Formats: sequence, structure tokens, C-alpha cells
Amino acid sequence: VQLQASGGGLVQAGGSLRLSCAASGLTFSGYATAWFRQAPGKEREFVARISWSGSTQSYAESVKGRFTIFRDNAKNTAYLQMSSLKAEDTAVYYCAAGRSVGSGTYFYSQQRNYDYWGQGTQVTVSS
Repeated sequence: VQLQASGGGLVQAGGSLRLSCAASGLTFSGYATAWFRQAPGKEREFVARISWSGSTQSYAESVKGRFTIFRDNAKNTAYLQMSSLKAEDTAVYYCAAGRSVGSGTYFYSQQRNYDYWGQGTQVTVSS
């Protein structure tokens, strides 16, 4: 199983980026997918999660209204569209897939509930 995160880079504050998470070796449509991020000197934190079907999404308060998570199961890929980026969004972004994550924001945010992780992609927002 492999999750390949890509799309990170350097962007000015207020700009946009789209991250991709390409999955292989698993039945992607059977897994909820999430994005987490880890800023320098901080713990990894939950950003967003999407159900296996794409019908429901959940977001951390810090990114609501600015980030959108979506997926294309035909392409085995999940995405994170990030807009109105701020300097505090600077972090390494990781995608994760979980078969039985649970229900509710608390469970979505628990890293232990995800079975597979990507390698991370760096997002740097300059102010």
C-alpha cells in the first residue's frame, strides 16, 4: 500500500495550492481519507477528512471556509484545495487512509484511527 502526497510548495499569503494524495495497493473507495499537518516544533494535527464515498467532509476550525477536501475514487486520489493561505498554514502535510475511522470529529482527528500514511509534502506560506 502506498499513499503519495504531492502539490506542496512555496506560496504567498492569500494564495492557493492544491495537494493530491494518490493511493495504490488498496481499494481506495473503501477508505476514509484525511489530511494532517505538522508545523516545525509542533505536534501533527488534523486538518480535514472525507468519507469513503465523498459525501461527508469535516474540517478543523482553523481551516474551515478556506480549505476543501474532495476525492475522485476513479483516480484513487484525494485532494486538499487550500485557499486564502496564511503563514500559520506552513507545515508538512500528510494524507492518511482509514477503513474504520469512527464517527465524529473527535475520531476523525485521532491519528491512530488511520491505517496508512503518505510521506508528506511541504507547504510554505510567506507573509
